[in-house]
Amino acid sequence: MKKNYVLDTNILLHDPRAIHRFEDNNVIIPIYCIEEVDQFKREGSERGRNARAIARILDELREKGGSLAKGVPLDGGGVLRVAVPVKRPELPTAIDKAAMDQAILQTAFDVREQDGGRPTIFVTMDTNLRIRADALGMVSENYENQRVETEALDTGVKEIEVDAGEVDQFFQEGRIKLGVELTPNVCILLRDRTSPNHTALGRYDATRKEILALSTPREGVMGVRPRNKEQSHAIDLLLDENIRLVTLVGKAGTGKTLLALAAGLKRTLEDGTYSRMLVSRPVMPLGRDIGFLPGDVDEKLSPWMHPIFDNLEFLFSSGTRKGPRAYAELLESGQLQVEPLTYIRGRSLPSQFMIVDEAQNLTPHEVKTIITRSGDGTKIVLTGDPHQIDNPYVDSASNGLTIAADRFRGEKMAGHIVLSKGERSELAELAANLL
Repeated sequence: MKKNYVLDTNILLHDPRAIHRFEDNNVIIPIYCIEEVDQFKREGSERGRNARAIARILDELREKGGSLAKGVPLDGGGVLRVAVPVKRPELPTAIDKAAMDQAILQTAFDVREQDGGRPTIFVTMDTNLRIRADALGMVSENYENQRVETEALDTGVKEIEVDAGEVDQFFQEGRIKLGVELTPNVCILLRDRTSPNHTALGRYDATRKEILALSTPREGVMGVRPRNKEQSHAIDLLLDENIRLVTLVGKAGTGKTLLALAAGLKRTLEDGTYSRMLVSRPVMPLGRDIGFLPGDVDEKLSPWMHPIFDNLEFLFSSGTRKGPRAYAELLESGQLQVEPLTYIRGRSLPSQFMIVDEAQNLTPHEVKTIITRSGDGTKIVLTGDPHQIDNPYVDSASNGLTIAADRFRGEKMAGHIVLSKGERSELAELAANLL
């Protein structure tokens, strides 16, 4: 039996193609959603681009299928229509009866009453609106397309129990074949089944179909040595030139940004593999002009980029280049560039080591835009903590970082690791766990 799905505005602004995600069911858009979408069409942000996109999609459907008021056919077999009530509805329980949310929700009730007997579901990404809908007797759901719960996100590490002789063989030869099906580039912990403390770290090479020892230098990278097994795996992924996309996920203080910067500096400055290291992070809200702060571009960016500079100062003070501002010459020469993501659309970035910090604040489409900017020989590293999101339009399951980590799982040119142990300080680790 076909169902009626009534969509809230935030669904259209999050995914303009959402109307095609409901199979052969009826999709209803309240006229008030069209009015709200119109308010954002002039924005230069991702929300503005999606507002313009859904307007074009609806107009194309209107031209091909006829009246949106009566319903136009969708590719999946369903029907799309725009619901226009005779008079503006007002929920009797609403504090502000003229609020747009109330009008949209009331439209869902009207659709259910007019189409008696057909199941009607109100779809919104607004948690409070779902609660109100449920309290008033309307079935409500979240938009589940492109969602990966953090609990279900792959850690990137697999533990395999083997015989003691196999662990010793791995240490001697630096490789081993076990004949088991593994995901490309998955990080491996080999554990002696008779002696649990007898372990070895490696990574699965899908081309050779064997587990290889990590290539993490004993002296560390730019003076930084891994403090736990996840960090050892992370450095191995970051230094491998065959891996072009790395996602580092973890709570505050696990070393995501520091490890990425250290690996990028080594590959760019010491090895000469890349022509430049580009470090960027979202200026929240992403896409908004940075002209609200005084000064030139560098001065405006300074508050947003301080975390990057803090890590660079630490690396240069502990590495071979001494001095708290030793990275200034790299900025002047262009080998190191720190900039916001606001103006990345349309660029092409060849032969660069690109780090996108705080990637959990990006939408899946924004991450797609960034990755598709990569030119020949470019490596992209996405770092972030899905539990520390400042963007009101994504959550821990719908942000671009977790979506990218999940979608690229199994690809030979992508690697992923979840860093779980904080190494910043004992206090920082305790705060991350307790607060």
